[in-house]
This record gives sequence, C-alpha cells and structure tokens, in this order.
Amino acid sequence: AGESSYDQATDVDDNDGSVLPTGFTLDQNFPNPFNPETRIDFALPTAGSYRFEIINSLGQVVKAVYNESVSAGPHSIVWNGKTSDGKDAASGVYFYRLSFNGNSQTRKMVLMK
Repeated sequence: AGESSYDQATDVDDNDGSVLPTGFTLDQNFPNPFNPETRIDFALPTAGSYRFEIINSLGQVVKAVYNESVSAGPHSIVWNGKTSDGKDAASGVYFYRLSFNGNSQTRKMVLMK
C-alpha cells in the first residue's frame, strides 16, 4: 500500500503541465541574489508576442521589454540591473512578470550591491 501511495504521488508530475493556466513557463532567475546581472529563462508554447516587466517593491515598472514576434520554445533575458532610463537600480527586492496571450506569471528576485 505504501508503494501504491508513492506511485500516486508521483503522478502529480503528469498533472503539472495541465494545471498551469498560463501555458508557458517562467523560471527563477539565476543567480539570485545577483549583482551586477541575472538571467531569466522562459519558454513559450507557441509563437507570438510577449511583455516582460521588472517591478520594484512599490509596484512601479522599472524596466520593460516588449517583443512582437518570437518563436515557440526556450528564450532568456539578461537584466543588467539598470532601469529603463539607464540608471542603476537600487539594492532590494524586485519582481519580474512575463505576460503572454493574456496570461502572466510573476517571480521575485533580489539585487544586492
């Protein structure tokens, strides 16, 4: 009975893909915490356009990336710790959000200087 329960528990992996409402994946940035830059990987299930935003702890967008035409599959963005106007972002907690086909995912990262 113990093995049967274990087998059932591993079946959750099969459901992970179907449970995700967004249909795409957004990985945790690496390294985290970071200085001076970090890489964020994501994958899109179909070709299309995406919006990527870095948001400070006050909810303000400090950097935004828009891409109108990308292929399905894996992609990555490297953030150099600069705001949209080219200034160094302050140390602290930031959030990054990927929006694709009306859905979005958000994760947290830390910039330490």
